[in-house]
Amino acid sequence: MTRQALSSGIFEKEIDGSTLGFTSSLDVDSALAFYDVMGSLAHARMLKEQKIIPADDADDIINGLIKIVESMEKGEFEIDENLEDIHTNIEFKLTELIGPAGGKLHTGRSRNDQVATDLRMYLRDVILEAVVDLDVLSTSLLKIAEDHEDTVMPGYTHMQHAQPITLAQHMLAHVFRLSRDADRFFDALDRMDGCPLGSAALAGTTYPIDRNSTAKALGFRAPTQNSVDSVSSRDHVSETVFSAAMATVDMSSLCEELILWSTQEFKFIEMDESYSTGSSIMPQKKNPDVAELIRGRTGAVVGNLVSLLVMMKGLPLSYNRDLQEDKRPLIDSLSIVSDCANMLSKTVSTMKVNKDAMLSAAEMGYTNATELADYLVVMGVPFREAHDIVGKCVKYCISEKKKLEELSLKEFRKFSDFVWKDVYETLSVKTCVERRTTYGGTSSASTDMQISEAISAIMERDDRIRQETQLIEGCWDALLEKV
Repeated sequence: MTRQALSSGIFEKEIDGSTLGFTSSLDVDSALAFYDVMGSLAHARMLKEQKIIPADDADDIINGLIKIVESMEKGEFEIDENLEDIHTNIEFKLTELIGPAGGKLHTGRSRNDQVATDLRMYLRDVILEAVVDLDVLSTSLLKIAEDHEDTVMPGYTHMQHAQPITLAQHMLAHVFRLSRDADRFFDALDRMDGCPLGSAALAGTTYPIDRNSTAKALGFRAPTQNSVDSVSSRDHVSETVFSAAMATVDMSSLCEELILWSTQEFKFIEMDESYSTGSSIMPQKKNPDVAELIRGRTGAVVGNLVSLLVMMKGLPLSYNRDLQEDKRPLIDSLSIVSDCANMLSKTVSTMKVNKDAMLSAAEMGYTNATELADYLVVMGVPFREAHDIVGKCVKYCISEKKKLEELSLKEFRKFSDFVWKDVYETLSVKTCVERRTTYGGTSSASTDMQISEAISAIMERDDRIRQETQLIEGCWDALLEKV
């Protein structure tokens, strides 16, 4: 059989093999196979409940579809490359199993709403997987934060030494970024929580279907509200890929730092040999290839987002075949997110931290200059004047090759009469860190609170994932009950 058997219509000629090959989506939509059967099971059960098709035929369809799922689980479902997509493969297989009754399954639906529903179910699962993987990475970073609340390092702006912070504070910045990435995926999931099934080609159907029944059976909150919108919109795909792009951009930012920190110039960290590679010619090399590849693959996800947006920018309503091209960038992007998050988690959890190198770097570059300015403000000097005084102090230190804390009191008082002996208590980089006690600051008390809040956010997402998973698995169990 060829594709023409399903979509012959007014056509008299068989489709050309090159057209079939060009229009085929089997290489990507095979990922939707399980969801296609689940959607069909919900539709068949609804057709039976509504007495739209005979009960005996509906029962045969249901039991036939369950057999197809069982063959998929055993890896025995064979895909016919001569058919244009996975949906056609499943429908032909069903008819082969149960006879002409299989042709009644498509009553009251179109390939348009069928695919749109399959895709949302697939998205729901891969989004939950992506959130799990991002939280695994966050948990690895949290462990570093917990172990390094007293590890002082330079904080940077413009890649210049700015103020001393802790490694805990720095890692927590990445944790909160990733937390927003995970929440962004959930936001996208909330907006796609509508079931398109029953929208048919674009205008709905004349059959007395029950869209609420199929939506509930498939674990959706409700049916989608407009049949034209249901089959033609892919904003939920773009939003998901944007979330993926943002997550990979954030991971890439961390990877850039790990690459820098592992250089001989920084020596802040050392990558574990299990997650590094060597050189084909230079035996001394230990290359941070995992971090570099994550940084590189980020470009593919950003490119996928652009591809989707450009694909959809000029599409009139409703369905257009262009929309077949939404799956490849989506599947690729979610795969990259999960792979990168898992590899990055392994990389950071096994790296060695050079606390001495970090502290030494923090004590260079006058990272305690702001602390001296704050000291002068407390002593009654207006901030702008204090800023100017400290700038002159630093310039003097550079010329004398001294650190601020190495200046004598006499030298300090050349610049301001408001400096006293207690100034030295404030200039230690560790003191600079511990005095930053404001909410969200870098002191150990503040980072303790941040760690607790980050853990709470992960636990909340874990609870939601558990609830969503239980809901979905409950729906599948009900749909797979034989009649």
